[in-house]
Amino acid sequence: MSVLNVPQPDFMNDEEIAIFADAVGKFYQQHAPEKRVLKWREDGQVEREFWREAGQAGLLGVSVPVEYGGHGGDFRHDLVVIDQQAKHGVEGFAASLHNTVILPYLVRHGTEEQKQKYLPRLVSGDLVSAIAMTEPGVGSDLQSITTTAVKDGNGYRINGAKTYISSGQIADFIIVVAKTDPNERAKGISLMLLETEGAEGFQRGRKLDKIGLDAADTSELFFDDVFVPAENVLGGVEGKGFYQLMGELPQERLIIAVGAINGIEKALETTMDYVKSRKAFGQTIWDFQNTQFVMADLKARSTAARIFVNDCIARHLKGELDVATACMAKYWVTELQGEVVDKCLQFHGGAGFINDYPIARMYRDSRITRIFGGSNEVMKMVIARSM
Repeated sequence: MSVLNVPQPDFMNDEEIAIFADAVGKFYQQHAPEKRVLKWREDGQVEREFWREAGQAGLLGVSVPVEYGGHGGDFRHDLVVIDQQAKHGVEGFAASLHNTVILPYLVRHGTEEQKQKYLPRLVSGDLVSAIAMTEPGVGSDLQSITTTAVKDGNGYRINGAKTYISSGQIADFIIVVAKTDPNERAKGISLMLLETEGAEGFQRGRKLDKIGLDAADTSELFFDDVFVPAENVLGGVEGKGFYQLMGELPQERLIIAVGAINGIEKALETTMDYVKSRKAFGQTIWDFQNTQFVMADLKARSTAARIFVNDCIARHLKGELDVATACMAKYWVTELQGEVVDKCLQFHGGAGFINDYPIARMYRDSRITRIFGGSNEVMKMVIARSM
């Protein structure tokens, strides 16, 4: 049991889930040892072969229906992959993005032909996915994107630029958010399915140099008259993209909250180990009252956060998680994560400033959680509108 001592929620008390968790944990132990993860950090990306290994082991598309090559699980199985990844320190592997953000677009909104064509290869790891939303001048305000997909014969020509795209360097299947009607805002947006192999006019830009998430690649993407056939509009109908995006955002924001609470637990565990072994002025750092008071405060609030996240997951499993509550989870838990890792780093002293120590990487990696998936300022705006 972790530092937080929160019992496993009832929805995870299932023998089949426990067996799957054990298998996933063993996969990470065998296929993502510390030495391999270190290489990913040095390279700034996870090598392509690992995705195929994960696909063969059943870690991809775990909640995709069996008829499309998936494993027929549910959101709990997706959580197992994410939780075990955090427990085993497997950095850079974008399983949460692939499984819980991108594949659901196809499962829930794709035509039968699109599902049959792409899902089996996404489940096997033969295709690695990305979603291209953000542009150099457009972040959370998706209605203002300038990338276009203009009709040309039996298809469309995509023109524009995207940036801060996770998995952009290795992805060979990209959902491109574009305007099929540049004169409209929300109603003009469509999601275009692009296979990058052989796509003339498609170019990957530089791998962006980030302050954290060293093992995960983030890239610029450029589209110069890139042709996609008409059948590659997600769902087969123009102008539905914005509504498809909005429909999937609650799960994406919940996943960010899940990652944040996992990060909080890891930071607290790491710090407790450190303060109980490190000595200063003839006693351990833990023996100082200030240490105990700060850690007690962090534990109390982090326990509340874990219980809230578990409640959000339970609601989501029932189809009852509303947009505002998902935003609350994303906003509050990521803000708490930032505070926790900062105070935990302080207890490490000078060691906390050295990247060799896990807490230093946690500090750097956690900063983005308040920005991606919609900035926390946007989260507060959505919450306020619900009041």
